[in-house]
Amino acid sequence: MTKTRAAITGIFGWVPPYILTNDELETMVETSDEWITSRTGIKERHILKGEGLGTSDMGAEAVKGLLAKTGTSPDEIDLLICATVTPDMMFPATANIISHKTGILKAFSFDMNAACSGLLYAIVTASKFIETGTYKKVIVVGADKMSSITDYTNRDTCVLFGDAAGAILLEPTTEAFGIMDSLLFSDGSGMPYLHMKAGGSVKPPSHDTVDAKEHFIYQEGQAVFKFAVTKMADISAEIMEKNNLKAEDVAYLVPHQANLRIIDATARRMGIGKEKVMINIDRYGNTTGATIPMCLWEWENKLKKGDNIILAAFGGGFTWGSIWVKWAYDS
Repeated sequence: MTKTRAAITGIFGWVPPYILTNDELETMVETSDEWITSRTGIKERHILKGEGLGTSDMGAEAVKGLLAKTGTSPDEIDLLICATVTPDMMFPATANIISHKTGILKAFSFDMNAACSGLLYAIVTASKFIETGTYKKVIVVGADKMSSITDYTNRDTCVLFGDAAGAILLEPTTEAFGIMDSLLFSDGSGMPYLHMKAGGSVKPPSHDTVDAKEHFIYQEGQAVFKFAVTKMADISAEIMEKNNLKAEDVAYLVPHQANLRIIDATARRMGIGKEKVMINIDRYGNTTGATIPMCLWEWENKLKKGDNIILAAFGGGFTWGSIWVKWAYDS
């Protein structure tokens, strides 16, 4: 019996035009270009400016670009999933708003929140709808306006994050391409180390929570770094071992762009050289759900049909995972 898989058939990324450099951050908080670069690898990040603009605006731009690039009509889309931790609002889902803004009116849509691993969770979820024959065309959007939850008086976190969106089109194939395998995990005991203290049902917004700056990212950097290095490196090696993939079989590692040292550790664990690692953290910072699609978008013209690609991520929750993709087209 012929197996149906979900194949990536198009990718598009979008970033807002305003660039926040390390030099500008030096005027905002006690830090330096050398301090930021040596610890994170980040030189600049894009920030969404403008009254009333949110994650859906970036996501919509990415989806519009994807539809135009692939020659796909909005009416052909069956499902849209948005991976985000910065929704426009608590409800409706940002995916609903993106669908409306892009004319996708014959699909259902929902958000997925798994922090920086959300894009991987969303791709695997979308692939199941295709593998079962339920849907033919599914869009996965990774989009985050991280500047909206970043405290620009906290030098430990404000240097890390940027805003961006990426959109991926998935379609069925009976060839041996597409989403070949995946490993996804979570461990809720990591919550104390990376979370937002207020704004949810446990601690609703109040004057006190706003005054205490509890609606920004809270992170215990050393603890998160320790977990991330281990989990992201191990899961990337594990999916290779599970599928008998050697270092020479892998065309590219596509890692979540959180920290250059974490990325380097993952590549070493996999036994691959830097020439096989997609890195753009220096220009975009950590854009959470958008980092992996942004990498694929920038490297698309280097990818060849049949290339083995490993996607890997680690995020708050804790969440982590990896996906083995066999690229389905020559760009």
